[in-house]
Amino acid sequence: MANQKITTNIVKDKKIIDLHTHSTESDGTLTPEELMEHAKNSGLSAIALTDHDTVEGIAKAAPAAEKLGLELVPGIELSTDHQGTEIHILGYYIDINDLDFRTKLQEFLDSRNQRNQKMTRLLQQEGFDITMESLCLENPDSVITRAHFARYLVEHRYVKDRETVFRKYLGNDCRCYVPREKITPFEAVRLIRMGGGLAFFAHPVLCHMNHDRLRFFIQSLKDEGLSGLEALYSMNTPGEERSLRKLADEFDLLISGGSDFHGDNKPHIQLGTGRGNLQIPYEVLEKIKSAL
Repeated sequence: MANQKITTNIVKDKKIIDLHTHSTESDGTLTPEELMEHAKNSGLSAIALTDHDTVEGIAKAAPAAEKLGLELVPGIELSTDHQGTEIHILGYYIDINDLDFRTKLQEFLDSRNQRNQKMTRLLQQEGFDITMESLCLENPDSVITRAHFARYLVEHRYVKDRETVFRKYLGNDCRCYVPREKITPFEAVRLIRMGGGLAFFAHPVLCHMNHDRLRFFIQSLKDEGLSGLEALYSMNTPGEERSLRKLADEFDLLISGGSDFHGDNKPHIQLGTGRGNLQIPYEVLEKIKSAL
């Protein structure tokens, strides 16, 4: 397993879950198989693998989860844009073999690949010896993201650390940054529903909307088929969690919760417990499953 320190505050004999995690299939540092092992070692009863814009890790994680006696929720996290604000939509219980879903998802991935080619050329113009072929060779079967670019530049000693990569080259509005065509959150909800899944608004607090705008936006998402809000999240304060729970009640939506675990790419976030403030009970997943 990758060098991921295991810490846990999970209470024994209580079924705890994590419904927001990432593997090397997007921008995490544990493979899907390693992530399942880490979840088991961390005392989790169930885990959702929600890689960015891909479900390729699910088939890899499933045999490991079954062997470990761990309940795996097939998921995804879609990156979208709404009036200049980045919105993430989580999907749970996706049918990863649905042809229409996979075809539409591939269109989004093709757009990402074109963006990566452009960023590679810009980095080459800065003098870095980097190609898409070398990136893919070092990250086989992964959806290449800016995190992979950053790791490559650091590991090849072109840039001293990941923070410098994003500050000087790949951060938003930096000289090697290329914006990616994103679907709208409403299209994302419809796509998840097309794949037989349930759509949840991920970490709403991070979108920095005022209360009125957030209420209007949630209602608009629900009109498209939104099933719930991610009310339990590593970055939420107790007050923000209470507010999201109230909104879920107001709009008759489910709640979900997760750490947003990325392994060493977000070392301050631990699986299952986030920043030490999370303990998501299995009852949350039971209510989600009852809506399928």
